[in-house]
Amino acid sequence: MSLLDNILLALNAIRGNLLRAILTATIIAFGIMALVGILTAVDGIKASLNSNFATMGANNFDIRQKGTGFNVGRRGLRAENYPPISISQALEFKDRFDYPATVSVSFFADGGSTVKYQSEKTNPNISVRAGDENYLPISGIELSNGRNFSEAEARSGRSVALIGEGIARDLFNTPERAMDKVVSVNNRPYLVIGVMTAKGSTGLFSPDDMVLIPLQNARAVYANNQTTYVTTVKVDGAYEIDMAIAESSGLMRSVRRLKLNEEEDFAVSKSDKLSTILIEQSSYITTAATVIGFITLLGGAIGLMNIMLVSVAERIREIGICKALGATRRTILTQFLVEAVVICQFGGIFGIILGIMAGNGVSLLIKGPFIIPWGWIAGGIAICFVVGLTSGLYPAIRAADVDPIESLRHE
Repeated sequence: MSLLDNILLALNAIRGNLLRAILTATIIAFGIMALVGILTAVDGIKASLNSNFATMGANNFDIRQKGTGFNVGRRGLRAENYPPISISQALEFKDRFDYPATVSVSFFADGGSTVKYQSEKTNPNISVRAGDENYLPISGIELSNGRNFSEAEARSGRSVALIGEGIARDLFNTPERAMDKVVSVNNRPYLVIGVMTAKGSTGLFSPDDMVLIPLQNARAVYANNQTTYVTTVKVDGAYEIDMAIAESSGLMRSVRRLKLNEEEDFAVSKSDKLSTILIEQSSYITTAATVIGFITLLGGAIGLMNIMLVSVAERIREIGICKALGATRRTILTQFLVEAVVICQFGGIFGIILGIMAGNGVSLLIKGPFIIPWGWIAGGIAICFVVGLTSGLYPAIRAADVDPIESLRHE
């Protein structure tokens, strides 16, 4: 008997016990959906992180106060009591750094601001960042309208601002209408000279809801003695970054007046470091998804084995007739194994479809790409094949060992 004949027999047997087969396939489907869905979402999150941090450039690095950063997992940065980097130190570094690179000085001013124009105003969730004339090109942010700060504007503290496209649409409906308008940022007037290109309001580090103001202006309004300034360096090529980091570390030690035996009280980090940390943490999600998926699949495997045992008990007479007509033990064994595998594959295919939809739903929410996880699809099909063989083996052996004489007398 060919494999196709066995599959057709399996389909006929499934049709005869359709409800039980559907319930078992559904349990298998939920296990595969949990596995494929969460892992697809993790892949989407990784792609989104890489995309967002790639805009900052692989050839960028930051020099910031040591002990500041992001606490992410066990490898996160832990706060220490180190002195902040002052504006004079940051600007001295910028002026003295003679390596062929672009240097920008910035700091985070406020995270809960409101921007107003006449009777219109935004929600109080606007971030205000201070930067110089090099902040935009180093950060990979483009302007859809207007122009960037000039060096004179950044150093003189003129009240001009670059606003995100989301803010421009909230206040003016179109970015073009925002140009040369005076808006109020926390009740302080700023002339809009540019609108930053939209990148999606849910994206990481999106400029849509950000106001960028000149460094010296922000210093006068938002800074205090504890404000720390971040110096970002962009070299021409990624291959130069290690040499530039070594050069900048030596210069910053000189700027901070550190002795040879003193440890560095500042931190140098590449722009993709946070992305790397977050992606490393996703391994915990992957492990949890795998455990959840396999637990669900274990329940489905037990249910499938139970259904196959019931099927064997109900088809004792059918097995006896087949053996009386010449069916071998191997033929009966293969028939029941194929039936178990077919039920599992139905559940697996349905679960893969649900998993791709669920995983990409999460990915799209964070502005990630649509992903077809071919590897997980192949893995899901293989897992279902193994589960089908494992769950169907014992019932198939029971069926193959049925005595044909006793089975023909079975009522």
